[in-house]
Amino acid sequence: MRKIIKVIIPAFNEENGIGKVIDDIPSDLVDEIIVVNNACTDATEMIALKLGATVLRESTPGYGRACLKGIDYLKGSIPPTDIVVFLDADRSDYPEQMDTLVKPIIDGVADLVIGSRALGRREKGSMTIQQLFGNWLATRLLWMLYNARFTDLGPFRAIKFSSLLELDMQDKTYGWTVEMQLKAARKNFRCVEVPVSYRKRIGFSKISGTLKGTLMAGYKIIATILRYL
Repeated sequence: MRKIIKVIIPAFNEENGIGKVIDDIPSDLVDEIIVVNNACTDATEMIALKLGATVLRESTPGYGRACLKGIDYLKGSIPPTDIVVFLDADRSDYPEQMDTLVKPIIDGVADLVIGSRALGRREKGSMTIQQLFGNWLATRLLWMLYNARFTDLGPFRAIKFSSLLELDMQDKTYGWTVEMQLKAARKNFRCVEVPVSYRKRIGFSKISGTLKGTLMAGYKIIATILRYL
């Protein structure tokens, strides 16, 4: 039986990228695209609506908050959602690789699939030195403390919706991705990584683009890892 696949895209002022991201999503694979307007002050919402996406509004900034808004919406989906894909709005990911991302779940061999930029092809300059170090440190801690073997905390990921609900996600900001991975490991979910490509984002990063954002994200990721020990 064909799986019902929905995509959640948190977006904060991504008017230059959101249209290209939506256009690149395989229409024959995905049943609904949900863009969460996370306190945008630009034309992100208008562009997403014009291209046929469902738009939700989360007025309080926070990556995790935007993702939680999308999850709450999907709880009422009929027919029920089988697989949720999370994708960034800045076009740094390659949505056309989504079929590879969801395949392990469709084949029944995975509950959570992480698109690993470390295993795939990265455009030069697409990740800052602090991002690379942060990923290395966080995945090393996940291995040492939770025996969870990951190479990346990449935002491009797919998960069975029933498994996602079981994780009872809580983080509202930068710790979202690592919370999902460590909780999945603690519950002995079948976790798989697939190589994905990565390119320079469109526009300016609100996290890695500033020292404050980088430090806050790093602190939150480490704090989240230690919180669940």
